[in-house]
Amino acid sequence: MAKKRDFYEILGLNRDAADEDIKKAYRKLAMKFHPDRNPDNPKAEEQFKEAKEAYEILSDSQKRAAYDQYGHAGVDPQSGMGAGGAGMGGFADAFSDIFGDIFGAGGRGGGGGGGRSNVYRGADLRYNLEVTLEDAARGTETRIRIPTMAECEPCNGTGAKKGSEPKTCPTCGGHGQVRMQQGFFSIQQTCPKCHGTGRYIPDPCGNCHGSGRVKQHKTLSVKIPSGIDEGDRIRLSGEGEPGVNGGPPGDLYVQIHLKAHAVFQRDHDDLHCEMPVSFSTAALGGEIEIPTLDGVARLKVPAETQTGKVFRLRGKGIKGVRSISQGDLLCHVVIETPVNLTDRQRELLEEFEKISQGNTERHNPKAQGWMDRVKEFFSS
Repeated sequence: MAKKRDFYEILGLNRDAADEDIKKAYRKLAMKFHPDRNPDNPKAEEQFKEAKEAYEILSDSQKRAAYDQYGHAGVDPQSGMGAGGAGMGGFADAFSDIFGDIFGAGGRGGGGGGGRSNVYRGADLRYNLEVTLEDAARGTETRIRIPTMAECEPCNGTGAKKGSEPKTCPTCGGHGQVRMQQGFFSIQQTCPKCHGTGRYIPDPCGNCHGSGRVKQHKTLSVKIPSGIDEGDRIRLSGEGEPGVNGGPPGDLYVQIHLKAHAVFQRDHDDLHCEMPVSFSTAALGGEIEIPTLDGVARLKVPAETQTGKVFRLRGKGIKGVRSISQGDLLCHVVIETPVNLTDRQRELLEEFEKISQGNTERHNPKAQGWMDRVKEFFSS
């Protein structure tokens, strides 16, 4: 087992640090390493847990005194002399404790008599929304229907059956915390019966089963800004999961996904499309119509155009949300081989082939160059 680091070292403090310094140090580390801010970093989560454990010990005068005298053994419940281990509450407990003033709760001192108030901000939610390329380019407004938790009407959110009400928890006396004696030390932890609320429900509501909330659906209006792209997110403040015990709700993030388009492929602000060109037009030159998001454009195809040639139409792409100019439309030429030939067409093509065979280098320079490289390869 890895040796545990010194709690003062984790928080970057001296052993004579004041309580306020401990709180400030933990706030800084919690904001930096909180899992919500580092969803793909397991190391950050471990650092958050480490800082949380250090704070829970050093912010409690009894636990800190035990730690200062006996080290980790003085606060380890497994040692038989600990004043209470860290990690008794989840991430939300520690975060609510240190940032309670932000969430409208005092961290400690709320509830029935000095216990934790357990007021937490609701979780953020995500909704995946598919939009067409046209709507993404021009912007639009749409409506989405999402599940949500609402206050239970029969019990008015109390969780108690109509005609009854929650009672003061007999285990903790409404404090939300209970104390346990271990040797010379007293441990304070969340009440196992009321889970820190200070109250329990003897006769739960049959509609919400005592939770005070029921699952419903709500419809929201979402404004899609012009130029939005694949993977962009739109934040709807306060439309996430409701908070706990009066805490503020989380946010809803609408994740944008572009539907596949029949003609165009988007690359940031530019659009790409394949442009089929007939054999004769590619050889002789001509003018063809090209679709754009703004309508039809005409494009001159020079004689002797080859497959793979790219024509750029300036300003016919998309102006991104964070862009200052319009993107371009890039048309990739694909020479189309004629099919279902008539007898006359076949006769003319065979005649053309006979005439061309006498001067391959002039009429088919790429094919001739390729054959020369093949001969060189086999002769080396």
